[in-house]
Amino acid sequence: MFDNVLFQSASHLLKDDIQHNTLPGSLLFSGPVSSGKLTAALELARILGCQKNAEWTCDCPSCKKNRVLINQNVVITGPSDRITEIKAASETFMNAAYNNTSHLKAARILFIRSVRKLTSRFNPMLWEGDDKLSKFSPILQSIEENLELINPSRNSLPEDDELNTIVEDIYTFCQKLEDSYLYDQLPVLQIRNFSNWARLSSSNGKKVLIIENADRMAESARNALLKILEEPPEDTEFILTTTNRLAVLPTILSRLRNYAFFERSVQQQQIIIDRVFHYIPKGSRGLPESIDKLLQNYLPVNPDAIHYQAQNFINEISKGETPDCKSISTACSNFNPRLIFRAFLEEILKIQSPLTKTAKGAEASSKIIRALQYAYNNVNVYNQNPVNSLEELIRNLKQINYFDSSILKELVNE
Repeated sequence: MFDNVLFQSASHLLKDDIQHNTLPGSLLFSGPVSSGKLTAALELARILGCQKNAEWTCDCPSCKKNRVLINQNVVITGPSDRITEIKAASETFMNAAYNNTSHLKAARILFIRSVRKLTSRFNPMLWEGDDKLSKFSPILQSIEENLELINPSRNSLPEDDELNTIVEDIYTFCQKLEDSYLYDQLPVLQIRNFSNWARLSSSNGKKVLIIENADRMAESARNALLKILEEPPEDTEFILTTTNRLAVLPTILSRLRNYAFFERSVQQQQIIIDRVFHYIPKGSRGLPESIDKLLQNYLPVNPDAIHYQAQNFINEISKGETPDCKSISTACSNFNPRLIFRAFLEEILKIQSPLTKTAKGAEASSKIIRALQYAYNNVNVYNQNPVNSLEELIRNLKQINYFDSSILKELVNE
């Protein structure tokens, strides 16, 4: 069990609860980005539906469906940025296919799962009553038709050129699906829809509902979720994930058992990068220091360009000038996907880290970190326009710089 959830004590706690029949019906997986929360949730869903020994290699019908994420008893919802993982997995798959490596089967499943982590959020049941359903359905159908051509049940894959076209088409369709239709906050309509689904009796075992980034929903959606958690159906498991446990409504938290996921060490993350993605370093850079950094390599903006924009941002504020937020946004692909905005803020976080070497600087650093977290939440929790959030961040950083004797000058890089 949980063989694919590496270096996380939460997997051992979950395994223990399953074996002692003490697993509650409502769970929260909390922890940093790329710490394995969704992987653990999907693995738990597979284990709960398994008809045999719950091993990853189990050949029961339920496990076969869960490995490629087509089990109708498992529903994934919630806002998420999936496109960089799809791109990374597609590269792993294509490299394995071209070179006919020993991990080709695993790479094929990795790519298919990465795609369905996105497409599963467009389950028609979730979108019933939403006029977007008819608009994205053709895109969804095209993705599934292409996935069928590389289905693991097929003994052979298409020839290299054809396979490359199939994979590129899937990626293009996924990008359109995520950019044009995936919400930034979980809509209340979807909560009502999956509430109805959860209360329907099932003849095929336990249902599992996974809500990713459960902190990102409006008040009406939170109240609707709270209502179903107060009286949860007996045959449905609820698994919520979040990177910010304190942003989840306290009344919702009180109805969940929390399993904490932690930031893995650099060495541990590099083991995962090598084992899962079989990443081949470009040039002399070596393996990325984290899974998050690996995925940033597949953003439409080069990480070095993001760092350049962040450094100039700090330089101008330190001089009392006002950075041009629209120009920054343009240089950063209009922060689309939103992962670029997070990467930009993380660069500022790294740039200001030398301040912690002195007592005065540490105090200023604490204020800067709070301002960065506030900017991040404005965009990712409250769906504020990134440019507007940057403008507010500039005002906050200028204020910190003014009251702390122009301390940002220590960070200037000419």
